[in-house]
Amino acid sequence: MRDSRVLCSLIALLLSLAVHGVYGDSPYRFFTWEITYGDIYPLGVKQQGILINGQFPGPQIDAVTNDNLIISVYNYLREPFLISWNGLQQRRNSWQDGVYGTTCPIPPGKNFTYVLQAKDQIGSYFYFPSFLFHKAAGAFGGIRIWSRPRIPVPFPPPAGDFTVLAGDWYRSNHYVLRRLLDSGHNLPFPDGLLINGRGWNGYTFTVEPGRTYRFRISNVGLTTSINFRIQGHSMKLVEVEGSHTLQNTYAALDIHLGQTYSVLVTMDQAPQDYYIVVSSRFTPRVLTTTAILHYSNSRRGVSGPIPGGPTTEIAWSLNQARSIRWNLTASGPRPNPQGSYHYGMIKISRTITLANSAPYMNGKQRYAINTQ
Repeated sequence: MRDSRVLCSLIALLLSLAVHGVYGDSPYRFFTWEITYGDIYPLGVKQQGILINGQFPGPQIDAVTNDNLIISVYNYLREPFLISWNGLQQRRNSWQDGVYGTTCPIPPGKNFTYVLQAKDQIGSYFYFPSFLFHKAAGAFGGIRIWSRPRIPVPFPPPAGDFTVLAGDWYRSNHYVLRRLLDSGHNLPFPDGLLINGRGWNGYTFTVEPGRTYRFRISNVGLTTSINFRIQGHSMKLVEVEGSHTLQNTYAALDIHLGQTYSVLVTMDQAPQDYYIVVSSRFTPRVLTTTAILHYSNSRRGVSGPIPGGPTTEIAWSLNQARSIRWNLTASGPRPNPQGSYHYGMIKISRTITLANSAPYMNGKQRYAINTQ
């Protein structure tokens, strides 16, 4: 009897090694992406977009802390293509980051395999094309890095998890916009705003009454800060780009270019449909677009005025930014994180001041940091 138990234990150990690898390596997730041109209609007008596996926006990446991501990208465009992974930490592999100069673009008709690891990371991020102004044509998508099961999260598991990719959009082809920039001119005013690749009331989030959902909101635009709000509902901020925050409640949130905020929203209103609103900030003309928050038992569509938000008030945005605090008591991606979090004990030995400028030189707009 004892021998049979030992034999069973050995078989279980061998099976575990076969599944997880002899050296206990973190899991691998494999993706194959085809980059192509395709017709899209984000603002009701046919445009040439850049698709990933035929999708606009691109496919969602889901991973768990320390997962290895193997992403094979096949470029079927007529020009080189490059992807950047906004927020993913490239540790000793900066050539994978997708920034021109450290990473070579993928030539037309060729492929490249990105080898990334979500090392000691959690949270909400997104990817985007970082070369030849391709971002103006699409090819962006969300990244969710989940905590490992043994690591506690400072809020109960939500009933659902939504990615919201919002930002400004142009009807002009990205070739035209790129030529404007190359000739030293500013971009024109955007033609509109999108939520998950769609315009006014073009996207619906379906929820169950009484339950709480997580919304991961990224500003994937080109030029414009946005404000995000949900009609009749408050938002509890729980995470900003991989850091759990003190759980302040907001009626509206400013999200600047490249930022991602994660909020919890409880469906505690009467069963009907509500506006999800994104509007531009600090612009001479306010752009607005909406999506629909649909209660599953709703018998009534959206109604009433679209809830207003801040427009050009700078102090409003600064006060919000100052209200966001890191939750220092929440668990990180691992129980014993690498490095030190005792930043208050580090002696400051050097201070660097950065100042930006936007001079015109020889009739062309140029940008510099500390005159360089």
